[in-house]
Amino acid sequence: MNVLVTGGAGYIGSHALVALIEANYDVVVLDNLINGSAEAVMRVEKITQRKIPFYEGDIRDSNFLNSIFKNHDIDVVVHFAGLKSVGNSVKNPIEYFDFNVNGTISLVKGMELAGIYRLVFSSSATVYGDSSIMPLHEDLPTGEPKNPYGRSKLIIEQMLQDLAKSNSRWSIGLLRYFNPVGAHESGLIGESPQGTPNNLLPYVAQVAVRRLPKLAIFGNDYDTIDGTGIRDYIHVMDLVEGHVKAIKKLEKSGGLKIWNLGTGKGYSVLEMVDAFESVSGRNIPYYFQHRREGDVAVCWADVSLAEIELGWRAKRDLLDMVGDTWRWQIQNPEGYR
Repeated sequence: MNVLVTGGAGYIGSHALVALIEANYDVVVLDNLINGSAEAVMRVEKITQRKIPFYEGDIRDSNFLNSIFKNHDIDVVVHFAGLKSVGNSVKNPIEYFDFNVNGTISLVKGMELAGIYRLVFSSSATVYGDSSIMPLHEDLPTGEPKNPYGRSKLIIEQMLQDLAKSNSRWSIGLLRYFNPVGAHESGLIGESPQGTPNNLLPYVAQVAVRRLPKLAIFGNDYDTIDGTGIRDYIHVMDLVEGHVKAIKKLEKSGGLKIWNLGTGKGYSVLEMVDAFESVSGRNIPYYFQHRREGDVAVCWADVSLAEIELGWRAKRDLLDMVGDTWRWQIQNPEGYR
């Protein structure tokens, strides 16, 4: 079976390539390299000993997209491509709606033209908004995301739900991520943000290797155990193995399905810092700043539906997440650069 992976040169996409190939799928990668790296794809080839067709371009370019569908007999699309920084989305909302929403519209139009109706979409727990109900489960109504990034994900979800209702040929899985962290155990691929990291663990890792002087912690006045925000962190390899399970499920059932992918356990920022110091043996200096606009205090998942329907559950623990992040960072202090 042939899988087109949009955003396959990015952090989650590159790890998904490994999981898909190990599950005996043939993969094709499309990425515009705004957040990704061609080096990541080459390293996946080294890990898997498989040559991967790679196309550099934008999913909003319909002619480009159609040429890929003509060159490859694609059976299913796994859609990671998009912009993902909460902070940048607040500063540049139109850019986020253009890349994320218009990009997905272009993708599904191209898929319909090519007769491809199976799609796994990379969504986010931000679609629940600032819910006071924890853990978050799929039957909860979606809320009002506090930032344009989250709103773009919610708009895409609603659009895909309408699409599935309009045409029974569609088989769509919406995977709501919590907080992906970690790296492949080989240390060959991992998260390599461009500029100052927007996510916690790569920021901590760069402080540990002295690329950055101190960790900025945004908010220490939340109503949590230590005043810092609590998140459900999930190892990226557990996350992408959930995508493989979703594809297999969609092979057998049509319509639209929604699954949370998390661990069901939350850790505070300071707990993550302590764990990283313990694993790395490095001191992580930090300082507090005001809360970031768009951040919520606590967020963790109810993952029972994915366990029941997909036969999937996260297997890797906090020490695996932190240890694999540290291995990647110490072997690649400058990331892919």
